[in-house]
Amino acid sequence: MSFMDGMNVSASGMTAQRLRLDIISQNIANVNTTRDENGNVYRRKTVVFSEKDVTPFGDILMKTAGAVGNGVKVSQVSEDRESALRKVYDPSHPDADEDGYVSYPNVNVVQEMTDMIDATRSYEANVTAFNATKSMALKGLEVGR
Repeated sequence: MSFMDGMNVSASGMTAQRLRLDIISQNIANVNTTRDENGNVYRRKTVVFSEKDVTPFGDILMKTAGAVGNGVKVSQVSEDRESALRKVYDPSHPDADEDGYVSYPNVNVVQEMTDMIDATRSYEANVTAFNATKSMALKGLEVGR
């Protein structure tokens, strides 16, 4: 595994965590959205990561030899359909149902803030790994002096 592979793994992690932070921010921004452009209640979105695909023979050989993977990618952004929407009694609201309840998104701000801290720390860990790899490469170039 070359030092560029290490940098690419860290860069893919940073890219994935940045998208995760964007999705978390979108969830928090829509915490009180009762209707989207289609008239539906906003649903919490989550990010699903997977390992980057390995196709060339050399990469498969390195993987079986015990080398580290090729990084991470976002395989999908999905809506959370398992948790229930929040129901709030407000008969004067224009989106209230016949019983006077308004359906609000299934976004829990505390959960989103916890996920945001986790994504931020993961991003920082990838930055640290990237900088360490860069530092090792620079020290390797100084050996010839």
